[in-house]
Amino acid sequence: MQFLQTVTVQDIGAIVPELELAVFGMFLLIFDLLVKEKRKLGYFALAGIAASALFLYRLRSVEFSAYGGALSLDPFAIFFKLIFLLAAALSIAISLKYLDIERENHGEYYALILFATMGMMFMAGAVDLVTLYIGLETMAIATYVLVGFLRSNQRSNEASLKYFLLGAFSSGILLYGMSLLYGISGSTRFVDIAEALSRRPITDPISLMAMITLSAGMFFKVAAVPFHQWTPDAYEGAPTSITAFMSVAVKAASFAMMVRIFMVAIYPLRPQWVTIMAAVSIMTMTIGNIAAITQSNVKRLLAYSSISHAGYILIGFIAGNETGLTAVGLYLLIYTFTNIGVWAVIVALRRKDVIGEHVDDMAGLFFRHPTAAVLMLIFLLSLAGIPPTAGFIGKYFLFAAAIETGHNVLAVIAVLNAAISVYFYFRIVVSMFMRDATEKTGLTLAPGLNMALGVAIIFTMLIGIYPDPFIALARHAVILGF
Repeated sequence: MQFLQTVTVQDIGAIVPELELAVFGMFLLIFDLLVKEKRKLGYFALAGIAASALFLYRLRSVEFSAYGGALSLDPFAIFFKLIFLLAAALSIAISLKYLDIERENHGEYYALILFATMGMMFMAGAVDLVTLYIGLETMAIATYVLVGFLRSNQRSNEASLKYFLLGAFSSGILLYGMSLLYGISGSTRFVDIAEALSRRPITDPISLMAMITLSAGMFFKVAAVPFHQWTPDAYEGAPTSITAFMSVAVKAASFAMMVRIFMVAIYPLRPQWVTIMAAVSIMTMTIGNIAAITQSNVKRLLAYSSISHAGYILIGFIAGNETGLTAVGLYLLIYTFTNIGVWAVIVALRRKDVIGEHVDDMAGLFFRHPTAAVLMLIFLLSLAGIPPTAGFIGKYFLFAAAIETGHNVLAVIAVLNAAISVYFYFRIVVSMFMRDATEKTGLTLAPGLNMALGVAIIFTMLIGIYPDPFIALARHAVILGF
């Protein structure tokens, strides 16, 4: 009761975009029983995301700490919430036709995406361990279910169970680290934890144990080595549209959580965690890229690619300066557009009796559907970091941040890894442009897929050619957020 008495109208206003998603999600569950044409539920979910984005836009110039310091509404939170909403909208757009083919078009699918997005938005604004964990579990539980959404598919069920078990294990490790931090500081607020850690010796074993267990939990969430094993199986078994959602939205939310914790709560331990993170970054980039070379399944190949990209993003944390943190936000924004574009083309390949998940399924795509092949080529060039695409800007900022802060060896290793990635991305390109078509029928792109591909290609090229507004947006989020 005391908590309710202290909640103000301003506090409630701070979470209106999240509440709006929850309301739309609950209505979707009810409408699922009433609506026969299930595709309309997808449009209703898109309307919910648009409404949430509108409320978020109205909060763009507002900055305050809500719920007694448990939640922060600042440019950093708003920037990442925008990424989550974009990723959710594009994922739903590519789901509409895909779910019809899989005969799994149900209202709870869209509702779960909205609930997961709501959890992510709480994670981005959380400056308190309890708020952060509630947001994390809201996202995670919805995602576990979505991974196993193809109920009649054994591979999907297995992936969901594996993801759930390993996710629960990592959450336990994360909670253990959080409990140690609470024991040290007597508070769950990040600023109080940072103050308590700064008063203790830098070699304090309890502080180091808290940092290590917390880092292990975080590395699992972002699929960094050696906690990455769940990623290929979960990506392969999940519905392709959900793989797309996981690869951008869940990853962005996990990194937003990491920025808050590492740059605020355990920042006094930076000399210790930066060494660990440098080693993890190098292993993640290298193992992710080398493992991707051997994959013939596109979903597994992109899963290992996603792991390597997590390694690149960790460079921003290691640099820790304005350029590095700007690069983290900018890279995740770019990755959202680029990766959704790649997955949209893979979803387009899925037709009755054609799975479209192997590199061989893309053979001769240029001769069947030149537009889809050229779009895929541009998205892959962006993932590889080749100009003038957006991916080049993202990698340039990360590598520049490493050099600015004297991490030259790390920058060289990252550049070498980027060169390795060109090889496996171009395996797909060679298959599309230089091999005979094994499947003679062309592709039929549904309106939702067209919209997602259109948005993805426009921003992939726009950010690459004219990046200034997007760099300024990411820098604004970092400067005022920290």
